[in-house]
Amino acid sequence: MIDYNSEAQAYDTTRGGEPRAEAAADALEQLLPQGPATVLDIACGTGIVTRRLRRPGRTVLGVDRSPGMLVPAARRIPGGAVCGDATRLPFASGSVDAVVMVWLLHLLPESTAGAVLAEALRVLQPGGRLVTTVDKEAAYFTEESGVARATAELRRRYAPHAPDRSERIRAWAADHGLRPVGEARFPGTGQGRGARQWRESIDAGRIPWCNRADAEQVAEAVRRLAALPDQETPIADPLYRLLALEVCGPPAP
Repeated sequence: MIDYNSEAQAYDTTRGGEPRAEAAADALEQLLPQGPATVLDIACGTGIVTRRLRRPGRTVLGVDRSPGMLVPAARRIPGGAVCGDATRLPFASGSVDAVVMVWLLHLLPESTAGAVLAEALRVLQPGGRLVTTVDKEAAYFTEESGVARATAELRRRYAPHAPDRSERIRAWAADHGLRPVGEARFPGTGQGRGARQWRESIDAGRIPWCNRADAEQVAEAVRRLAALPDQETPIADPLYRLLALEVCGPPAP
């Protein structure tokens, strides 16, 4: 897991900055309830997306367990940034109209992701909405590319079953009285990587579906990446998916 306290100062600039935050907030806005509402952003980080959700009549809150991240978040959402753990939210049951989780579930072990989803459901009132990113790691390969073709077999065989996979979230929702009510997508502006960057990430051990594969299979994928033209040219920016779920009745006990 990333040390978010040490990453806080450079976090925004290394992850797309304001353009990516604007794209994320615009997509979220398509799925959030309109009119007066209380919206809670779980794992709000620096608040760069959270602050863009503020509207007249809408109360926007952010919770994060990293004190370092909360320093800029407190500036961006004055009075609305709270230190807390996503598995034990410091909010009353049924106290918010919408919960937002962007780029969170894919980072967590399966059991922890389940606890986070349960807490999100607890704080939602009947009719409330949960909006979360799904299939985050697949976002880089939404569009066909040489990088996608060079790595397709490794990803097919060894990509881990991430807690944010859409089929898992939909199954959880069906078991807990939520129904899908919409989807949206947004680009990870400036986050596309060239073939050289992918090779460097593989060599550094940062790609999960390579760490689980046979060394020769990984070497073959790296050779294919190295043979691609325009090594420095990024592929298309990742295209992230948001799924909106609505609570159909009283929160589950």
